[in-house]
Amino acid sequence: MGIPTEPIGSIPRSPEFLAAMRSGDAAELARAQESAVRDTIARMEQAGSPVVTDGEQAKPSFATYPIAGLAHLAPDGAVIPFADGHTRQLPRLTAGPFRYAVRAEQYLRAAQRHATVPVKQAVIAPSALSLLYPATGIDGYPRERFLDDLADEAEADIRGCLDAGAHAVQLDFTEGRLSLKLDPSGGVLEEFVALNNRVLERFSPEERSRIGVHTCPGGDQDSTHSADVDYAGLLPHLFQLKAGNFYVQLASEPEPDKVLAVIAEHLPATARIFVGVIDPIDPQVETPEQVRDRVLAAARHLPPDRLGTCDDCGFSPFADDTSTSREVAFAKIRARLEGTASAAAELGV
Repeated sequence: MGIPTEPIGSIPRSPEFLAAMRSGDAAELARAQESAVRDTIARMEQAGSPVVTDGEQAKPSFATYPIAGLAHLAPDGAVIPFADGHTRQLPRLTAGPFRYAVRAEQYLRAAQRHATVPVKQAVIAPSALSLLYPATGIDGYPRERFLDDLADEAEADIRGCLDAGAHAVQLDFTEGRLSLKLDPSGGVLEEFVALNNRVLERFSPEERSRIGVHTCPGGDQDSTHSADVDYAGLLPHLFQLKAGNFYVQLASEPEPDKVLAVIAEHLPATARIFVGVIDPIDPQVETPEQVRDRVLAAARHLPPDRLGTCDDCGFSPFADDTSTSREVAFAKIRARLEGTASAAAELGV
């Protein structure tokens, strides 16, 4: 069977696609999106990827797709600071009930029209969307009612993708590591894990075997928001999530063996760990040999039959991030595929 390898999510958008986004012409944008999805999937398949994604070509960002066009939003929500000084800001919910305006299933079905191999779909974790609710509250719409609605919407988002035949559904949980920077006590992280499990518990064990959780320190404009947070504080809580797969950023970690030791200590009973072997922020394209060696290092800590590989993060989680080119992204993907296959051969799996 080899060692499974999967992309995480976003691929940089082309200049033509970004121009269509800025044009304000809905028909032009729709044509550009269709073309971008088709090209992204074709290039992944040409590289030999056994699982593909749409590269999030049609999403405004990995985090905000469910609320694109939603009423009752103000622009002054939670601010996410990055190490290089730039920020991203979420909107603020101003009224209820909370409903998704867009579901990930529509992206999945659009991708499946072009793919000849299994398609994976990324969704935003409900814990991230919980940040839309203001600390001051909303008159007539208490937080607990909002969380009830959010859990229902998140379940529907995941279930729609599973029912549509997604190879896997990946919850993006970048706010997990960030929460420890904002609240070192771990209280916010515990709330995030509880909320996500509130949704995951609604799925059967068989369904959860196709659901995974991705963690990383953020990646935007070649910067991160929480790379200085020690994984030792996150991973024991992360592995309490009731998911079948975990996608763990690792290639950009300064001490990967230390992280792998923590993973091995807290390895869930049946889950597979996909270790990051590609750093999307580093402009240098990894060699297949570098990837192979990273996989072999992971196999010294983790059972090979519980091991997979992935990219650390998406290459362009926000559509306007042009810090990495499409050519570099696909070169890195090819290195991941070749290096993983080489490691699998050495390990005899």
